[in-house]
Amino acid sequence: MSEQRRVAIVGSGNWGSAIAAVIGGNLQKEQSKFYREVRMWTFEELINGRKLTDIINQDHENVKYLPGHKLPENVIAEPDILKATEDADLLVFVLPNQIFARSCEQLVGKVKSGAIALSLVKGLNYPEPGKIGLISDILREQLGVEVGVLMGANIANEVAAGSFCEATIAFKNVEHGRLFRDAIQTENFRVTVVNDVANAELSGALKNIVAFAAGLIDGLYGEKARATKAAVIRLGIMEMIDFAEKFFPGGSRDTFLESCGVADVITSSFGGHNRKCAEAFAKQPHKVSNLFLQNNQFFRDFYDNFV
Repeated sequence: MSEQRRVAIVGSGNWGSAIAAVIGGNLQKEQSKFYREVRMWTFEELINGRKLTDIINQDHENVKYLPGHKLPENVIAEPDILKATEDADLLVFVLPNQIFARSCEQLVGKVKSGAIALSLVKGLNYPEPGKIGLISDILREQLGVEVGVLMGANIANEVAAGSFCEATIAFKNVEHGRLFRDAIQTENFRVTVVNDVANAELSGALKNIVAFAAGLIDGLYGEKARATKAAVIRLGIMEMIDFAEKFFPGGSRDTFLESCGVADVITSSFGGHNRKCAEAFAKQPHKVSNLFLQNNQFFRDFYDNFV
């Protein structure tokens, strides 16, 4: 591997564009370890008659997914995933869980030898009935690369705006984690490196369940139940730890005290989408249920077969 590493970002949604802004800004300044250019795989679509990649490359703004925040000029939107990742030494994956696996399939056998990957994807993998796996396992198995994760109490718009935030990078090889940290960390985006990949990744997946429960408390009782909400959050974190120890033993409880753990749970329980959805459901269950049934085939099938 050459002294300078090339960074590529796979994904250009809200969070993908925010992390691209952070990395791009860093690599404009730090050119001893990294190439200046950051290629970002962007799903091509038309916005008011213009290609989204053209808008990003010419206007330096992702007007659909991160409006109001400028991207550094060294962030280059590329609609071809193979071109975007060509010769990349550090691959940053920021994709929705639903399209993650099939997007990675396009890269099988195409990734540079010796490359390492960082997943910002939150969720769990179900390789077969009755089995639970990690999203990072998909990357590791399909691409044959070492994979770490970045999780934390991060809201994309706040990160892009330069607000003070924290994150946790987890790699079994902590030197690889530190290399990614060098590409990502800024004065206002602080990164801690740990070697507990499973618990860091599980925190990012399981925190939404706790946030949903917190949202139900908000919807049912509102401000008068702050102590109840706090109790639900605390008990939820303990359940997360129990889940990790049962299904992925060998990790450290201390990981849940990092940004990827308790801080992310708190952030999601007060402002995340899952909390808001649960609050709305608790206030108007029939209205929300009907909205799901009208717009989601899965829920319609579930309702027809089981309700």
